[in-house]
This record gives sequence, structure tokens and C-alpha cells, in this order.
Amino acid sequence: MSPITTEAAPVAITQLPTQYDLPCDDGIPMETQRHFMQMQMLIDTLYHWLAQREDGYVGGNMFLYFSAAQLKNEDFRGPDVFVVLGVPKGERRSWVVWDEAQAPNVIIELLSESTATNDKTEKKQVYQNKVRVPEYFWYDP
Repeated sequence: MSPITTEAAPVAITQLPTQYDLPCDDGIPMETQRHFMQMQMLIDTLYHWLAQREDGYVGGNMFLYFSAAQLKNEDFRGPDVFVVLGVPKGERRSWVVWDEAQAPNVIIELLSESTATNDKTEKKQVYQNKVRVPEYFWYDP
């Protein structure tokens, strides 16, 4: 009598990537120097405001990963400025919602001729319906 052998079915272990595994730069510069300066001014101001708190993060012109579809470049966003409260302070390469267990509390987009329509339509819908950001602002420098 031959021994009965069974092969174990392969188990797919899906581990989502971290900020260190994901791209953090697209190489596309800000629209104008004015946009860059406005972004830096907002980030600096918010950074000093957060210094009064025990927690929180402010980021800008960096990738925001919020869904597995982004791993296939189907659902990609890079807000100009964002703030997340209730998270440890520290440097990040990108904001990865599944790592941090929290989406941004506020996102600010600096409007430009080439991005205004997308910022006011598609990005607004994504931030509102998929990311569930409570506050979303546009600013036209």
C-alpha cells in the first residue's frame, strides 16, 4: 500500500508595501516658483503650529498612498500640502494610509492653470469619497 500524500495549496500572503517600498518622487517640479514658495510657506507655518502639539505631521508635494489600486498606478495622488493629527512626529518619504492607520485631516491644493480643473473635480472626489479627508481646500497663488 502506498502512502497517501497531499500537497498543501500555496498560501498567498499579501503584505502591503511600506513607505520605503513605494516611489516617493515623480520628478515633476511645481508649476511655478510662486507655487513652490507658497507650498513652503504653508508647510513652514503648519510645522510651527504642530510644534505646540505632542503629535502630528505636515507634508507637501509627496505621494499619498491610500489604496492597493495605486500599486498599479490606477489610483495615484500627490497633494501639495496636507496635515495629519494624532500620529507620531517624524520624517516620512510618502504618506501610506495603511501603515499609519490614518488619512490626512486636511489637504490643500495650490491651483495652477494646468491643475485647477483636476484639483476641483477628480481630486476632490477622490479625497472626499475614497480617502475620506474631512477638509479639502484650494488656493490660487
